[in-house]
Amino acid sequence: MSAASLTSLTDGYRALVFGASGGIGAAFVDFLRSDPRCSVVYAASRQQTGASQTGAAGKVHRLGFDLEDEPGIANAVAQASADGPLDLVLVATGLLHDGAFQPEKTLRALDPVALERAFRVNAIGPALIGKHALRHMPRDRKAVFAALSARVGSISDNRLGGWHAYRASKAALNMLVRNLAIEMAMRHPQAVCVTLHPGTVATRLSQPFQESVAPGKLFTAQRSASALMAVIDALAPSQSGRLFAWDGKEIPF
Repeated sequence: MSAASLTSLTDGYRALVFGASGGIGAAFVDFLRSDPRCSVVYAASRQQTGASQTGAAGKVHRLGFDLEDEPGIANAVAQASADGPLDLVLVATGLLHDGAFQPEKTLRALDPVALERAFRVNAIGPALIGKHALRHMPRDRKAVFAALSARVGSISDNRLGGWHAYRASKAALNMLVRNLAIEMAMRHPQAVCVTLHPGTVATRLSQPFQESVAPGKLFTAQRSASALMAVIDALAPSQSGRLFAWDGKEIPF
């Protein structure tokens, strides 16, 4: 996407990435570090992965936060916005499995604890980031709030069932971001709020399921982040509130 595009982010844009220590989040940070139009990157993660990098060759500032702690989210946003508005806020967080549970194959596997945790991480946390970050976005130019969702979070695209907690929590995220988009359009007419499907990416989240991925369909985190940034750059305010895949195609809710 050309930097001269009417819909692209402006020169000197300021970015904040939540989930910066994950595979796609770290790739976003690397992309933004190398983008000459980006003036500063705030990289927020539960486990800070290094000291801030400043000076001519570096522009990354590390922040700590906990996705399940609203005061911590608010503090990270306050630090990132202290020196100016945020033109780009990326939420690269997500939970499909951990040591406590795996994606459900049948209704018999439904567990209230797993359901609650999936909603806290995949829907509630990103919504709270929006609650605190959107007020710090500029009103006089394009600004983007984008959260990683998934194709399996599309209700109309669901043909296989299963993965109940993950599907339902990502569908909830899509609805919450749609609501954010509607509200933002009233105050920030150039704002774009979207959810994004990154494809199947070779990260810890997808590791148990990579053997079933068709050849050529398993992306590196760098490829996915670069593709998603091209999508973000091309989005117009009229497309706010929707779910887009890594190739720029809209996925119906």
